[in-house]
Amino acid sequence: MADRRPEKSCEQACESLKQQDYEVAVKHCTEALLSLSQYPPAHLPEACQAEIDRIKIETLLYRIASFLQLLLICVAVLGEGLAKGDGSFRAVLCCMHLKGKLQIVSNVLSKSLMGESLNGMVTKDLTRLKTLLAETEVIM
Repeated sequence: MADRRPEKSCEQACESLKQQDYEVAVKHCTEALLSLSQYPPAHLPEACQAEIDRIKIETLLYRIASFLQLLLICVAVLGEGLAKGDGSFRAVLCCMHLKGKLQIVSNVLSKSLMGESLNGMVTKDLTRLKTLLAETEVIM
């Protein structure tokens, strides 16, 4: 049976982050947070609660770092897809729109662009993607 201690999952997340295996790092963070949720805060001694809080903060920081890196990788791949100009990217968007899946992506993208400021290149690529999504929805 796998070791489900939050400390172990947190350590594994850190190691995965070092190895640039960001999806695995997110998985370990999720495991740690799920394990931590099993400890009711009202029934723990103060020292135990302090340790749980420390692990939770570390886990959340590793999770944020992993998600940010995954976002940057995805934006780079999308940027390449948009730059190709061979029409395959637009064809996938049209297919998604016909299946009713494009609006969900568009809504999430709109929310992310209205939040905290991002790196200039990331904002540029996400804005280009949002514009392309809007154009696809209008055309279809």
